[in-house]
Amino acid sequence: MDDAARCPCLSGLPYGECCGPLHAGARPAATAEALMRSRYSAFAVGDAPYLLQTWHPTTRPASLELDHDQQWRRLDVLATRGGPFDDDGEVEFVATFRSGAGPGGPGRLHERGQLHEVSRFVREGGRWFYVDGDIAG
Repeated sequence: MDDAARCPCLSGLPYGECCGPLHAGARPAATAEALMRSRYSAFAVGDAPYLLQTWHPTTRPASLELDHDQQWRRLDVLATRGGPFDDDGEVEFVATFRSGAGPGGPGRLHERGQLHEVSRFVREGGRWFYVDGDIAG
C-alpha cells in the first residue's frame, strides 16, 4: 500500500504514518486500540503474516487464509480500554465489509455486512497481542 494513501483504519493519517510502520515492524502498537486498528488495516491490505504475528500464541491459529473477495470498507471504534501502561485491554468496534461475486461475475461485490466485536488484548514484553473476541449481536 502507498504510504501516502489514507490509512484503512480511518484514523485520518496516511498509511505511512499510521499502520504502515507497525506492519513493517518499525514500531509496536502503543495501545490496544492501536493494535486493533493495525490488525483491521492488515485485513484490509491482505497482510496475513502481520495478523498471525500479533495474535497471542495461546489462541493463534496455525495458519490464516484471508478472503480476497472481501473488502473491508469502514472501521468504527465504539469503546476502548488499554493504554500504553496497561497489561490488558478491550476494544469494541464495528467493521463494515463488502464481499462475494455479485451479478456480472467475479469482481462485482454485492454482499454487505458488519462485524461487531469486543476484542481482548494483552501486553507482554512491551508488545500488545490480540487474544480473542466476542461477536456482538
